[in-house]
Amino acid sequence: MARKSGKKPTKLFVLDTNVLLHDPTCVYRFQEHDIFLPMATLEEMDHNKKGMTEVARNARQATRFIEEIVSASEESIEDGADLASHSHKAATGRLFLQTQPIAGDVTAILPNSKVDNQILGVVAHLKQRHPERPVILVSKDINMRIKARALGIPAEDYFNDKVLEDTDLLYTGVLELPADFWDKHGKGMESWQKDGRSYYRVTGPLCAGLLVNQFVWQDLPNPFQARVQEVAGNTAVLVTLKDYSHHKNNVWGITARNREQNFALNMLMDPEIDFVTLLGQAGTGKTLLTLAAGLTQILEQKTYSEIIMTRVTVSVGEDIGFLPGTEEEKMTPWMGALEDNLDVLNKTDDDAGEWGRAATQDLIRSRIKVKSLNFMRGRTFINKFLIIDEAQNLTSKQMKTLITRAGPGTKVVCLGNIAQIDTPYLTEGSSGLTFVVDRFKGWPHSGHITLARGERSRLADHAASVL
Repeated sequence: MARKSGKKPTKLFVLDTNVLLHDPTCVYRFQEHDIFLPMATLEEMDHNKKGMTEVARNARQATRFIEEIVSASEESIEDGADLASHSHKAATGRLFLQTQPIAGDVTAILPNSKVDNQILGVVAHLKQRHPERPVILVSKDINMRIKARALGIPAEDYFNDKVLEDTDLLYTGVLELPADFWDKHGKGMESWQKDGRSYYRVTGPLCAGLLVNQFVWQDLPNPFQARVQEVAGNTAVLVTLKDYSHHKNNVWGITARNREQNFALNMLMDPEIDFVTLLGQAGTGKTLLTLAAGLTQILEQKTYSEIIMTRVTVSVGEDIGFLPGTEEEKMTPWMGALEDNLDVLNKTDDDAGEWGRAATQDLIRSRIKVKSLNFMRGRTFINKFLIIDEAQNLTSKQMKTLITRAGPGTKVVCLGNIAQIDTPYLTEGSSGLTFVVDRFKGWPHSGHITLARGERSRLADHAASVL
């Protein structure tokens, strides 16, 4: 079973069931290394294949992949099945299945009835049998990895689903220009005006690292704020922004209270940007800015027909059981954030009396639909303003399902805080929100802003920083 690749022997990875259930394509993700599947793993896959859950779907898909690889192999199953032909050469190792019973001495201290312990026994046996090559257990289960290390077995997490190793590296959508930017990039600069905006074509070393729709700023005596409109090699075109912090440019009575909010409103109000992601801790104004921009473009500018708001129904404490009523009524407890923000937006017009406010409130409610994520498959939203709240609790697959619902003329806005993930098995690095921010950066019709400053209250800001 030992194979040499150059001088170094390739590794043999033993997969735990949860890796296959998490990512059915994982058998193709180990490059030149070999994969070993214990019988206990296949047995557990069989137990998990029934039903309509995500786990059951993944179990069935993983089983299909394994069957495809094994049945196409002309060699004996003892020698392993080649992965290269099935993975378009992405994986060049071999897939081995357990073909004989293994009784491991190492696991004598563990009860053999438990599947995890049987898998550990297999890894220990392979380690003894192939001392010349690294044999590594891959598992998403932390306890399994601790047990493996206690038995002297190398164990690793499955990292292929992680977009970023360190979320501090996540694209923020904002860049502060250095003090000498204009000295280094201003030579031969072109500038012109169009539709009340100033455009600057600058050339220099910093331009190559800019992304389309990235916001740049500089705190000069006259502060400079602009958006990157195009990048070609060492040349970039910067366009100045509309100042939403000024009351004359208010959006449904809301003005930007800081630089990032101004950037966010410039994206939310731009009909050319179809996909917006807003990240930020509690109280940075994500939902308020989005609702204000949505209502303005629906009721005043008539760009979209209605707001559709959805969020992941994950509770912070214990669940409160089944809820009565229609889909809209069942979603009401989850939409407290929407109610709170509508209260704020409804109070922005000081001139309207009680009757005026009540009429506005009814009009607003008729234009906002609350939908559950569970019934999104197969739908197409045309000319809608789709808001996905608490998007950090979505997996990358669910995120794809939602964003691909967008039909012509629809804008999708994802809001979330990756420091507040309530779903088990999701981390900051593997959240669907992190995934879309990373994949969409630089696309001309998408924009992202990480809102930095809380504007809710001094209490909320202090709590967010000290607790």
